[in-house]
Amino acid sequence: MAEKVIYTIGRQFGSGGRQVGKALSAKLGIPYYDKELLTLAAKDSGFSEALFQNVDEKPASSLLYSLVMGNYPMSSGTLGFNEMPLNDQLFLIQSNTIRKVASKESCIIIGRCADYILKGNKDLISVFIHAPLEARVKRAVECYGINPDKAEDVCLKNDKSRANFYNYYSDQKWGMCRTYSLSLDSSMLGIDGCVDQIIEFTDIVRKHKKESQGTI
Repeated sequence: MAEKVIYTIGRQFGSGGRQVGKALSAKLGIPYYDKELLTLAAKDSGFSEALFQNVDEKPASSLLYSLVMGNYPMSSGTLGFNEMPLNDQLFLIQSNTIRKVASKESCIIIGRCADYILKGNKDLISVFIHAPLEARVKRAVECYGINPDKAEDVCLKNDKSRANFYNYYSDQKWGMCRTYSLSLDSSMLGIDGCVDQIIEFTDIVRKHKKESQGTI
């Protein structure tokens, strides 16, 4: 891929968002980051990877919202990094890791508020993958091996956790179309169809940028 592009993929549980990310990575030949971010963040910080896994995409206290929104007097020295709640420390570390990998080359990043963390990045294309609950329950059973009697509850609880995490750490709303560059229904398009639509959308965005800059 000649021009750099950073794809972030938010997803409802059972929508196949991870599969879309992996398929897009394979088709474009660019790095894919999901749980890999936890490993990198652990290496960057010296914290145990298990700590990052335990709080992965889970909301914490109200402190970091104020910090992210600029309402907390961090510069005053009232509360330093080491005095912050552990969840908040880990989120900040992971945010720095996300910015680090995005600065290097084209890549795909799954979840973890990456679209918000990279907000304003000129190379960013944020995608949200969704599907009707019935389709997600079916995928959860067939692809993830979840008990059919518990699959719907698992889907809804995971969605709630992701939404709480995202809504807390950002000033945007998880799953709302205006939050993302592109929103796709995987039940209508399939995994490969979603990949094709993302690539086609990328081409359109690039063409529009060139026209806006007067380079065409």
